[in-house]
Amino acid sequence: MDFSKFDDQTLMKLIAQAQEDALRELYDRYNRLVYSMAVNAVGENTLAEEITQDVFLRIWNKAETYSPKKGKVITWVSSITRYRAIDAIRSQQVRPEGHSVAWDIEGSLDNPDPLNVEERVETTQRQQRVRHAVAQLPEEQRQALAYAYFQGYTHREIAEVLGEPLGTIKTRIRLAMQKLREYLEEEDIAKA
Repeated sequence: MDFSKFDDQTLMKLIAQAQEDALRELYDRYNRLVYSMAVNAVGENTLAEEITQDVFLRIWNKAETYSPKKGKVITWVSSITRYRAIDAIRSQQVRPEGHSVAWDIEGSLDNPDPLNVEERVETTQRQQRVRHAVAQLPEEQRQALAYAYFQGYTHREIAEVLGEPLGTIKTRIRLAMQKLREYLEEEDIAKA
């Protein structure tokens, strides 16, 4: 049976009936998205791979809980990924090794280079400004921008993932970039 012809909802029904090939097809469709979201959240490839495996294991075990009335399969998968990444971050913060400093870094913490500290502060401030500007965008634009710039998706891939026309995605990204530019320029003028 060719599972690639089935839509996501049909795949979920088949996964709930323990059809391994249906899970394999869903994995082929969304493993890059899940991994990208995980690595973006936790910042570590190995942990992101573990999260990706765990997400698809949870999909396998909980497929019967998916309801098309509550949203698209991609939304459900993204939600599982988000919560699993949050759990992983929390568990790292609780473990003592999550706070440990590597030996080669310890020595550099005693006498930091003043120029490096200034540079780090400046970078942090720029990041905060950009995050604040991004938070001002409408959700659809923020989402399209995140896929494009933080997860490396092409416009066509974003359109497929979100189930939107390619032109809509291009417009959202263009408008988001224009709004960010305007917001950051206004902020620079206000500081001058």
